[in-house]
Amino acid sequence: MALFLGVDVGTQGTKALVYDADGGRVLGRGAAAYGLLPATAPGAAEQDPRTWIAAMKAAAAQALQCPGVDRRAVRGIGVSGQQHGCVALDARGQVLRPAKLWCDTETAPEAAELSQRLGRPIPAGFTASKVLWLKRREPQHFARLRRVLLPHDYVNLHLTGAALAEAGDASGTGYFDPVRRDYDLEACAAIDGSFAQCLPPLIGPDQAAGSLRPEVARRLELPPGCIVAPGSGDNMLSALGAGAVAEGVLVLSLGTSGTLFGHSARPLLDPEGLIAPFCDATGGWLPLLCTMNCTTVAEEVRRAFGGGLEALTVEAEREPAGCEGVSFLPYLAGERAPNWPHASAALLGLRPGHLRRGLLFRAALEGATFALREGLERLRALGMPVAEIRLVGGGSRNRLWRQIVADVFGVPLRIPAEAESAALGGALQAAAVAGGAAVGAFVRSAAVPMEDAIVVPRAEATASYDAARAAFRAGGQALFDRLQR
Repeated sequence: MALFLGVDVGTQGTKALVYDADGGRVLGRGAAAYGLLPATAPGAAEQDPRTWIAAMKAAAAQALQCPGVDRRAVRGIGVSGQQHGCVALDARGQVLRPAKLWCDTETAPEAAELSQRLGRPIPAGFTASKVLWLKRREPQHFARLRRVLLPHDYVNLHLTGAALAEAGDASGTGYFDPVRRDYDLEACAAIDGSFAQCLPPLIGPDQAAGSLRPEVARRLELPPGCIVAPGSGDNMLSALGAGAVAEGVLVLSLGTSGTLFGHSARPLLDPEGLIAPFCDATGGWLPLLCTMNCTTVAEEVRRAFGGGLEALTVEAEREPAGCEGVSFLPYLAGERAPNWPHASAALLGLRPGHLRRGLLFRAALEGATFALREGLERLRALGMPVAEIRLVGGGSRNRLWRQIVADVFGVPLRIPAEAESAALGGALQAAAVAGGAAVGAFVRSAAVPMEDAIVVPRAEATASYDAARAAFRAGGQALFDRLQR
């Protein structure tokens, strides 16, 4: 038996699972929750990177303690991480300050400056704006800066002692050229003349990042020769865990953020900047739309009105598609697709009797879905084939949201059997690297299992949603386009 540990370091917590590569099944799971640090300024979203290490150890320990898991059979670890976070380290590899995360919009002025200077969109969520922010706002820390890592790179550093990066996660920094799959030295120089020296060496998608340090292996009670795969960003490894390694299959992730992405054999460069031209974890590309507000919008309604998720879902199912003209613009944390970092959430079209919690809950689900649906149009316009969508993330467990997505997108949905697709992707990557196989070919041969049921779009509901989506788009443009002028 050959076992592999997959770890997903997210915004709200870390998940871990143990995967049996011979049997193609998950044997154990673990999780550890955490949150953001108290905001120090409007738009700030930060975490202490050391929190991720503690959570990784706790989640891994839970997964490894599950019945049927033999720690001695673990051959490798693969780490997925939330993208774009800026981990600033000094010459001794110590954390200089809390990491500014993907959802931090305090760096919007720096993002706008870099976009103008480089002649291409640099969203506020990308790492580049955070480094320039550090230089401008905290020069005492920037003076001591010697290394910048992404969250999964930082966890790999702890596991192996080596500071390395790979193209998938690095392609979301703003200072990486996804076509050449290498750092963009012009973008680095726009931040600072010496910044390129702070970047870690790049390794390929099928290379190991190293082996577990002896002290880490002892603490986790794992074999000392256990390899650590290169890992990648959560979207890249979620694609592996959902089995989306061929063109035509898209993944839609309903998490803290919402993402829509799929494998491409060529880079897709969007002059409008809506679609990020990311690299994937197989040596190909992963064109991606990311919205900053997804499950958090529905959770905001649940907290405001009370009640359990099941009760809210039942009430929302009684409401009509399109919510009687109510549009919930979901931009609680600003937005990056479209590039509206200063936007806020809004309810439009309210009439007497509309403040029903079931209607507002459904409107929240619809609004988050409408925002993601814009990405489908853009991907198709860029030449991306779309035959099937695979739905993952916490929101994918909600039956009503599944049907809303199918109806809004007008595309059949498949649901991967393993909900933690990013953690599974990490385990699959580790299994491929440990066995000397190409990651993409290995995942295709693994045949990631799907739930039996296919969620089919309903033509009548799709037509209703087309009209509701037009009103949603017009409302957002009327309110927030002016903020970008």
